[in-house]
Formats: sequence, C-alpha cells, structure tokens
Amino acid sequence: MQFHGFQKLTLLDYPEHTAALLFTAGCNLRCPFCHNALLVTHQKDAPPIPTEEIMTYLRKRKGLLDGVVISGGEPLLYPELSLVLREIKALGYDIKIDTNGTFPDRLHALIEEGLCDYVAMDIKNSPEKYAETVGVKNFDLAPVRESVSLLLSGGTDYEFRTTVTAELHEVADIAAIGRWIAGAKHYFLQNFKDSGDLIGNGLHPVPTETLLRMKNAAFVHISHVGVRGL
Repeated sequence: MQFHGFQKLTLLDYPEHTAALLFTAGCNLRCPFCHNALLVTHQKDAPPIPTEEIMTYLRKRKGLLDGVVISGGEPLLYPELSLVLREIKALGYDIKIDTNGTFPDRLHALIEEGLCDYVAMDIKNSPEKYAETVGVKNFDLAPVRESVSLLLSGGTDYEFRTTVTAELHEVADIAAIGRWIAGAKHYFLQNFKDSGDLIGNGLHPVPTETLLRMKNAAFVHISHVGVRGL
C-alpha cells in the first residue's frame, strides 16, 4: 500500500480532531472540479511515500494527535487499505475516510471491522446529472446509492458533502440531493475554489446568494446543513 501525499497536521479535515492527513493516488472518477488532479491524472509526478516513514511518525505522535484522515484520489480503490488501517488503529488513532461512495462493499467491511470512525462521502450532484458531473459516460449510480443507504443506517459517524460550481449545479439539484439523503446527520455545501491543480477548466464558484439558496433547499430535508467556502 502506497501513499502519495502526507500532511503531518491538520485541524480542519477531521471534526474535533487534530489529525495527520494521508493521500492515496488514483480515482475511478474524473470530476472536472477535482482539486487533486496531480493524484488522479498525473500520478507519476507524485512520488510514493514509504509507509514505514508514515508509521514511524504516527508512533512518535501517539497521544499528541487524535486521528488520521485517509483521502485521495479514492482510497477505497485499494483493497489492501485495511492492512494499513489495522496498524493505525492499533496505535489508538481514530480514522476518517474520504470517499466517493463507489465501493460500498469495501466501505461496509471497514466499518464492520471497526477500522473507520468517520466517513466523509461526496455527493457529486443530483442523480440525473451524476454521469455528467463525474466525467464518466453511462455511470452506474447503484453503488453510490448503496453507500448512502449504508451511512444513513447509522453504522458509523459521517457527513455528506457536495462541491458546487456555477456551471454544473443549480438550486434544484441541491434540493434533489436533499430529498435523496433526507434525514442525514450532516450535509455540507462546499463552494468551488480553483486550486490551480484541476482536472477540468472553465469552472467558477456560485455566488454567495445562490449558495445560501442551495443551503435552504437542502435544509427542507436535512436538519444540519453547513456551508464551506463563503
């Protein structure tokens, strides 16, 4: 198992935790607004970081850090991820996984084994616009629906989140997502920000007024809707 990015401290990526942040490379989607294009389409330019180097750091920080975030790319592309997570868990860390929800069986297995304490799952758009938004022709939404149902069933703590762009998202889309994940614990809208390392181009954030209208549309179905990127 190889990681291609390592941030030794984050106060923002795991709610109520000080954490280390690990990035896997590769993804099965091609969302144009993805801000980690280096890890998705230019993996050769992101050299791997020895896992033992990461584990050595985590051993030294035991008791000082609360958690470890596994992000990407798409971490669940790798069935061997569980081997690393067992080592991290044995050190006493809580684990958060960022995922696009396309591998529900692997996600379920990690939750069942107690290797995942928090899941942040991306909901890319309304069901009708999913294929266009993820850049995959004839995209099969069924695995994503299964992951949504899994998290809604309450096996672990979680949040859903949507990155919104002026070109791909409308208020009606967020309302449709709200109906889809109705009753969710937490839902966050993240306004698009150009990181300079994108898969697509020509994208823009939505105006603040539109973002707040989106929040209100989701709030009809979800009790906690947050906004990031105002």
